[in-house]
Amino acid sequence: MTNTADRATAAAASGPPLVKISRSTAEICALYPVSPEANAALEPDISPAAFIDRLCGAELYVDAVRFLAHALPPREAVWWACLAARGALEPAPDQQAAVEAAEAWVYHPDEEHRRVAATAAAGLANDIPARWAATAAAWSGGSLAPPEAPVVPPGPTLTAQAAGGAVLLAAVKTEPERAAERHRIAIVQALDIARGGTGRGTSLAG
Repeated sequence: MTNTADRATAAAASGPPLVKISRSTAEICALYPVSPEANAALEPDISPAAFIDRLCGAELYVDAVRFLAHALPPREAVWWACLAARGALEPAPDQQAAVEAAEAWVYHPDEEHRRVAATAAAGLANDIPARWAATAAAWSGGSLAPPEAPVVPPGPTLTAQAAGGAVLLAAVKTEPERAAERHRIAIVQALDIARGGTGRGTSLAG
C-alpha cells in the first residue's frame, strides 16, 4: 500500500487532470496560512498539481493535506473527511452517526442535513476525526446560530479547515509513527476525488 501511495503522490501533475480544482495555486494558498517550507516551494504560475508534487517530493505531507482541503470544493472536501474519519472510527455509535450525517449531507447538501451534521458533531470530543467530518458539513453554509437566532454565516474557509483537521487527526489517531504513510494515502484519496473519483480505492484503516 505504501509503494502505491508513494507513486501516486509523486505523479499529481503527470496523471489525469484535477478537474475538481478550479482555482489557481496562488488563489488557494491565499485562503490559509502557508508554512514557510511550503511557501519556499511556490513559484509564479505553478499549477496546483505541480505544487502538490513538489510538496510531496519534499515530504511536506501535512502541507499537501492542507492545500488539498482548501483546493477541493466543499462537498468533495467533506467526502474526503468522511473517508478519513471512517478509517479511524472507534466502535462508538456517536462516531458512526457523525460520519453518516456528514455523508448524508454530501449526498443531499441541504439545510436539514447540514443541521443534523452539526448536532452529530456537537457531542464528540475535539480529538475525534468524525467530529470534524461532521463539522465540515455543518460549516458549509447556512447559519452557525440556532434556527431561532439571527443568522451567523460561517467563514468561507471553515469547511476546508474542518475537513483538513479530520484528515490530519485520522492519520495520528492510532500508531502516530505511521502518520507519514497515512498522509500519503490520504493525498492519494484526495487526488482521486479531485479527478472526479470517489477516493475509495485507498483506505486509511489498518
